[in-house]
Amino acid sequence: MTTVLQIDASARSGRSGETRHGSHTRRLTHRFVQRWSQLRPEDEIRHRDVGVRPPRPVSGDWIHAAFTPEAAREPWMREVLSESDALVAELKAADVIVIGVPMYNFGPPAPLKAWIDNIVRVGLTFGFDRSREGQPYWPMLAGQGKTLVVLTARGDYGYDAGGRVADLELVTPSLARPLAYLGITDLRTVAVEYDEFQDERLAASLGQAETAVDALVQTLAAEHENNSTRAA
Repeated sequence: MTTVLQIDASARSGRSGETRHGSHTRRLTHRFVQRWSQLRPEDEIRHRDVGVRPPRPVSGDWIHAAFTPEAAREPWMREVLSESDALVAELKAADVIVIGVPMYNFGPPAPLKAWIDNIVRVGLTFGFDRSREGQPYWPMLAGQGKTLVVLTARGDYGYDAGGRVADLELVTPSLARPLAYLGITDLRTVAVEYDEFQDERLAASLGQAETAVDALVQTLAAEHENNSTRAA
């Protein structure tokens, strides 16, 4: 069985096409998991909405607790880390992590950055040893077949590689690089553009994005089916 973790980060609670001023990224993540469930109804879908329920930001107490060896942690430290522990457990259990993330001022919403800060955990998702030869850091989630799917929406256009404002696209790297640091390097992306124009270009971009999501689900579902067959 494959576990899909759906993470929504938009501050808008509704989905475009259903509610006025609804979120394009929520529309895409919903479409992704709906299509996935149609193809693989036996799989588990988990949902984390950081846009509506943001994780607590990292604090001084959090840092103190996280860098204290587990056996030496006091009860208050375990309480401070309890939400982070739950987020890490979700990530570890997931085979496909599909994140709906709108572009806010060229980067991701603050709640999603808080999620990243909570799941990059020494001793849980990455290792660190000063005495280790070469780099003292190593990924702890590598080789587990995890896939990161980033579904994003942008007000302007031309953010893809080689585009007119490609250098301003900070959303995908802000997710891809921290998760690659943990060992999740299989990245797939789909984007909606032209939201600020609200014309036929936006409608066309939404249609293209939905078609791309459908194709991506087909591809990933087939890959997981093949992996399951080989493992059987």
